[in-house]
Amino acid sequence: MKTRKFLSVAFLALVFGATSFAQKSVMVGGAEMFPNKNIVENAVNSKDHTTLVAAVKAADLVETLQGKGPFTVFAPTNAAFDKLPKGTVETLLMPENKKMLQTILTYHVVAGKMNASDIAMAIKKGNGKATMKTVSGGTLTAWMKGKKLYITDEKGGMSMVTIADVNQSNGVIHVVDAVLLPKN
Repeated sequence: MKTRKFLSVAFLALVFGATSFAQKSVMVGGAEMFPNKNIVENAVNSKDHTTLVAAVKAADLVETLQGKGPFTVFAPTNAAFDKLPKGTVETLLMPENKKMLQTILTYHVVAGKMNASDIAMAIKKGNGKATMKTVSGGTLTAWMKGKKLYITDEKGGMSMVTIADVNQSNGVIHVVDAVLLPKN
């Protein structure tokens, strides 16, 4: 009887343990991104996203991105921000430019959780392109070149997804190599 009870408990632990680890963590910016942590809790540990984290804090969007979501975030790296004209980031981080910074950052966020396979399916349904409405009210266009996923902004700027499907407790992050800019 004791053996049967032990085996039952062991089996349940194995089953429930396996389900909680079904989503694996991904390395981003030298840090492990855990699927049971929210977007902000993970992003602050990535050495590649210090500029993005500073911008999210300056824009007072920390609480929003820690919210229930779900969100799909196209997260530009520090190198992506470095591609902007000299002084742009510093200017955006100034308190008087908070509204503009909020618009740019929320332009990188889509309501709902869209993994790369969801985006690829939408691209297929859209005959090669999928339009996504951003939280800021703008649109992003997703498309593929070979097996690579690209996002085009309203100004025609392109960003490639370099790391897809970084699952979070409140959505998913796709790391991108360029900052996406809305029309205005």
